[in-house]
Amino acid sequence: MHYQRERSPSESLFWPVVWAVGLHVIMFAMLFVSFAFAPELPPAKPVVQATLYKLQSQSQATTQTNQKIAGETKKTTAPVYETEQLEQKKAEQEKVAAKAAEQKKAQEAQKAEAAKKAEADKKAAEQKKLADVAKKQAADEAAKKKAAEDAKKKAAEEAKKKAAAEAAKKKAADDAKKKATEAAQRKAVEDKKAAALAELLSEDVGRQQAIADTVGDQVAGSLDDLIVMLVSQQWRRPPSARNGMSVEVLIEMLPDGTITNASVTRSSGDSPFDNSAVQAVRNVGRIAEMQQLDRATFDRLYRQRRAVFKPEDLGL
Repeated sequence: MHYQRERSPSESLFWPVVWAVGLHVIMFAMLFVSFAFAPELPPAKPVVQATLYKLQSQSQATTQTNQKIAGETKKTTAPVYETEQLEQKKAEQEKVAAKAAEQKKAQEAQKAEAAKKAEADKKAAEQKKLADVAKKQAADEAAKKKAAEDAKKKAAEEAKKKAAAEAAKKKAADDAKKKATEAAQRKAVEDKKAAALAELLSEDVGRQQAIADTVGDQVAGSLDDLIVMLVSQQWRRPPSARNGMSVEVLIEMLPDGTITNASVTRSSGDSPFDNSAVQAVRNVGRIAEMQQLDRATFDRLYRQRRAVFKPEDLGL
């Protein structure tokens, strides 16, 4: 679009002034010609009137001329002023349009900046979301790994507990079996002891007294077997004990069967074996069956009784 250059006030008034000056020059020339060709009049009153007339004529002519010049000037100036107003309005409109364009451009720039920022924020949010997802996945993997390790550890502990329970169960079974075996052995010993006692007590005391002199050795043999059995139950074999060894022990008792002392009268040559035999006798404590003997027989045979013990006699 082509825009006309805005004219200065001096350029706008140049031609009106020229026109006005030209019109005044023409008017003065006409007046001069009218004065030069005017007829001679008498110097009387009519002259004065003529002069006034001329002055009035001149005044009217000047007024008309001025009005004409003003009209021309107005005619000439009006289009110029309108043009200037239009150009000024147009310039103002252009300024407003330019300002609006700048504002629009600034708004578009702001929108572009906002869109760019929104895009950056969106990318940042997506990156954060991806980071959170990765972090969550890592945490889930760590939790799964820990759960697997805990399960494995728990399984190992359960297996260990189960093995311990099996071992305890087996030990309990072995202990029960051993206890049952020991109980059976004790029962067998008790049965043997009861049988011996029954044998001793099978006849009344009077008969025993009557036949004590004749069968004293047999009764003594039965009690000796009982003593050996009871001592065998209390004896603990030392590592040095061997078959073929023998030790003689003196057993001292009271009439109620209480053992008061035990001592070695003939050693086997192995002190641990000798001491184990003496300790086994002392551990018997009391042989109640001795009460079934009369005092004379007890004093003669068992007040002090020598007994010979061998590893094989002690159940070995």
